Order: sequence, then C-alpha cells, then structure tokens
Amino acid sequence: MRVGLDIRPLTAAPYSGVGRQALALYNTVRLRADTEVVPFTNAPLTHQHRTWACAPQRPAAIEGLRSPRERLRFERDFLPDALSALAIDVYVATGNMGLPIGLSDVRRQRTRWVLQLHDVFQITQRDPQQTGVKALFHRWCDRWSIGHATRLADAIWVPSTYTAQALVDLFPDTRQRIRLLPGAVPFEAWQCLQQDVFAPPRYWLMVGTHAPRKNIAWFLQAWQQARDTWPDLIPQLVVIGHPRDVPDAPSQVRFVHGINDAQLGNWYRQAERLWHPSLAEGFGLPVLEAAACGTPVATARGSSLDEVTPHGAPRFDPEDSVGLVQLMHRVARQGRSEDESLGALHQWAQRYDLPTYASRVDELLRELA
Repeated sequence: MRVGLDIRPLTAAPYSGVGRQALALYNTVRLRADTEVVPFTNAPLTHQHRTWACAPQRPAAIEGLRSPRERLRFERDFLPDALSALAIDVYVATGNMGLPIGLSDVRRQRTRWVLQLHDVFQITQRDPQQTGVKALFHRWCDRWSIGHATRLADAIWVPSTYTAQALVDLFPDTRQRIRLLPGAVPFEAWQCLQQDVFAPPRYWLMVGTHAPRKNIAWFLQAWQQARDTWPDLIPQLVVIGHPRDVPDAPSQVRFVHGINDAQLGNWYRQAERLWHPSLAEGFGLPVLEAAACGTPVATARGSSLDEVTPHGAPRFDPEDSVGLVQLMHRVARQGRSEDESLGALHQWAQRYDLPTYASRVDELLRELA
C-alpha cells in the first residue's frame, strides 16, 4: 500500500498540536509493514521538508501556507496530478481540510480519501478580533473546504466522540464514515524531552493562548483574585503562549513563547499543576502531555476534556469564577490527591502511547484496503 500524507501542518507549525499529530501519523505509517508513505507539502525552496517530501516547484512562504490562495494552488493545481503520478492508494489530509479539488470520476475512484479532522472550530467558533470582509471570506473558505473534504472522504478520523458529534451536527451524512483515532502522546519521548528552563520555585501552568475558546482572560482574572486573597498560598502562574494574545493579563503572569518540545517538557515537569479552562476542545493534548510528564491537572467540564482528563483530577465550570477561586484555594492547600500519584498519571497517559495509536492506525488502514 502506498499512503500519501499531507504534512503541511507540520511544515507550517511543527510545535502545534496538529503539527505534532501529523508527525506522529507519518512516523507510524512509515514503520508499517508493506506500506510506503509519501509526504506532501509546500515550503520555501530552502526548507528541509523539500528534501524528503513531494512539493510543488513553485515555493510558498511558511506564513502563507494556510491562506486560501495557497491552499487552492496546492489542492487544485498540484495535488491531483501528483497523486496520480505517484499512484497513491490512500491519501490522508491531516489538517481539518485539504483533500484535492477538481478530481475526475476516475481519479476519485482510484484513491481512498481520508480526512483527519481534529475539530470543527473553524466553522463553529468566531474570533471577535477578526472582523471585516477579509475575515468573512476566510470563514467562508474554511467552511467550503471542510465541507468539500467531508463529502469526498471515504473515512473521517476524529480524536474524540465530542468532535464526532460536532461533525455530525454540521454534516449529518458523515455519520457512517466517522472513525475514532485518539491523538498520539508518545510516552517515552515525553520522559526524555528535557532542556533546562528558568522556572520559578513554585508555579501553576497553562498551555495555549491563541483562540478565545481557550478562556484565558477569564481564568487569569480568577487566578489574580485568588492570588490577591491568599498571596502566600497561590503559586505564580506561567502561561505558554504569547502575551499579545491576552493584552489585559495581570502583570504578575509570566508568558513563555518560542520554545521547543524539550523545553516544554520541563515546564510541564516542574509545574505543581496544569490548568486547562477551555470552553471547547477537540482533544485536549496538553492535558495528556502533562500527565505523561507526571504533572497533575485541573480541567474545565465539557467538550473532549470529559474524555481525556485523568480520573480524580479536579474539575470546574468554565463560567463559574467563584467556584474556580474556591477550587484554587482548596487545590493549593491540599496538594496532590491519591489519584494523582506519578504512577496513576503515567498509567493514564500510556493509554495514548504510540503502540496503542499504531494499532488503531493499522486497523483504520486495513479497513480502507
């Protein structure tokens, strides 16, 4: 079997959750018996991915890979002919959209098409800071591209039952083609990923700031209230993300950005707890990465966090500030519970380790074959 794999998410954002999942899928498929994997991407002429991936002759800037124009050029002008020339049996689009446009009926039938859909927030969630005609056009393009990919796909791989239901709510005819593929969290890799960081003696951690659904501003206000009330008890807060995403953040919050996975591993490992207050998550990768590093978590109720949060972890209503402040006080005073031992967290994280992930990928590919 020859499997084509869209690695544009990895090229565009290698340390993002979608980028990490594209890499995990590539490394898994290329080790599969009787399978050849052919990666597809676009990048500047000097980018290292051009040395081992199939790419158009016309280069694209990294920051432009997600633009509608570059996506159209790749998916309509380049991809159909490239897939045909390389006789691809199964093609997987890994970034919520990206299946080829303008296929003839013969080419549609020759290849099995897979859409890896991490979430549908490009359709259901709107950024209030992005307004005007350009933002409206981008939202329309995203909806059309996701809709096109769901119609073409023979199988749609989603990481959680929450994302599956959200997809069915938008596109009811996808129900029979949806398959569950939880995200990969390489357990051994997170044990080895260590690079010194200048961390405070005590701190709580948050990961991710970009989207409004991350609920960061709300959480920071609650943390500031708890910190003002119990200054000797509530730890400092470190946020992995850019401060421009939260312009009104309290001055005591420390933002860290531009780090690699080895540095992130140590930020996880040295934290007293990871807090994840999202209003909506397609999978919740930081929760499992923290667990793999042995760090207890506290998460909002709802969305996919109900599926990936370890048993016994503190939970909270992502709209109840009073309840969150009280929970912060209780957690800071009591520390870890018995359910949050290092062994229990590692056991939970290993449910998403690469052997389990590879077994599921093998099942899904055999179904297509």
